[in-house]
Amino acid sequence: MQPQTPLPARVPAHAPQEGDGVVVGNGPVIIDAYIDFQCPFCRMFEETSGPLLDAMVTEGQVTLVYHPMAFLDAMSTSRYSTRASAASGCASDGGAFMEYLYTLFANQPPEGGPGLSDEELIALGLRVGLNDAFAACVRDGVHLDWPPYVTAKAAERGVSATPTVLVEGVPVRPHPVLIRTAVAAALHHPA
Repeated sequence: MQPQTPLPARVPAHAPQEGDGVVVGNGPVIIDAYIDFQCPFCRMFEETSGPLLDAMVTEGQVTLVYHPMAFLDAMSTSRYSTRASAASGCASDGGAFMEYLYTLFANQPPEGGPGLSDEELIALGLRVGLNDAFAACVRDGVHLDWPPYVTAKAAERGVSATPTVLVEGVPVRPHPVLIRTAVAAALHHPA
């Protein structure tokens, strides 16, 4: 048996019991979405599946758990995946995780460079209505130890790529039609 990854000193508001993500909604079907803010395929996933996921959360069908990973830190010269994921934790503390997620993907930097600076990450947060507490959270690195924890927990669960989507713990290709079908099946045939 593998040793358990220790929980970071602080996890963001709205984290699940394991502390390895951010929970959105409270429907009966659980969707886990493992993402990296530097991953172009994750941006495409959010563009194509995001509206469906939002609708299913709004309609009370699903509990959506985003797991912001630091999977692609090596593709950046400044640990951008870790910094962006930590900033998303600060956004969750401020009650604007989803708005910040959309903004991070809309302003996604290319792989292989430094990514956005902390000040640019803060500016994006302020644009979606976050405040000085968010800015201080990012500047102070409050959640910098959280993305490596999320990434380690994902690896323990066998997640090896982003985006990875699980519906009720079962892997589903990150495509809206397949996600909708899996959720419909789970709603009609609860475990």
